[in-house]
Amino acid sequence: MNKEDIQKLREETGAGVMDCKRALEEAGGDFEKAREIVMEKGMLVAGKKENRQTGAGHLETYVHNGRIGVLLDIRAETDFAVNSEPFKELAHNLAMQIAAMRPRDVSELLEQAYIKDESVSVADVIKQAVGKVGENIRVERFCRYEI
Repeated sequence: MNKEDIQKLREETGAGVMDCKRALEEAGGDFEKAREIVMEKGMLVAGKKENRQTGAGHLETYVHNGRIGVLLDIRAETDFAVNSEPFKELAHNLAMQIAAMRPRDVSELLEQAYIKDESVSVADVIKQAVGKVGENIRVERFCRYEI
């Protein structure tokens, strides 16, 4: 285990330095196993935050080839989280998911396999983002247009 591994794990997961160090120690230096540990713990953090109010919002738009458009209303607890890079990346990726996979509503969206990694659901991706930003995140609503 070295500083570069800790930094790389931190960049990939958004977890704190000490959390990354502990995960690498627990994994015996195995980077992939350490990433799984951080993600599992991030999901535990997400579970503790899921009942907290999400008052700050963000509207994400995505247009694909001028033929499919998505308007996504996604929320977090504070403007600080809404303006963070992990949150903005999540919003963009979810808008692309909606454009590609045509969910009928939020619950169907959350159950879908994530298009960038089909081994996880959209709900799991949101929980990972909760671990990164440290606040509850909720997809409020969306609309999808196609011509």
